[in-house]
Amino acid sequence: MTENEFAIMDELYFVTSYPDLKSTSALTDQELCAALRDLITKGYIRILYPDPDTEHEYDEATFGTHCQHYFYLATKAGLVVHNSI
Repeated sequence: MTENEFAIMDELYFVTSYPDLKSTSALTDQELCAALRDLITKGYIRILYPDPDTEHEYDEATFGTHCQHYFYLATKAGLVVHNSI
């Protein structure tokens, strides 16, 4: 897990909107979306959309365009890895 991914995981113990996540990060939108994509493909976080209670399927083709509209939450697997580092 990269340093950026670790910092993002710190914020995802509870459902977090992209704007809230962005406000706690020094990353650019491009860097933040890339790190989120990597965490999703590793199974460490999941996407919630259109509201914080509805899980949304990851779609690689559209994620970059829509990543700023989603809510995010760490998965159990992600929390295990995050807490073991």
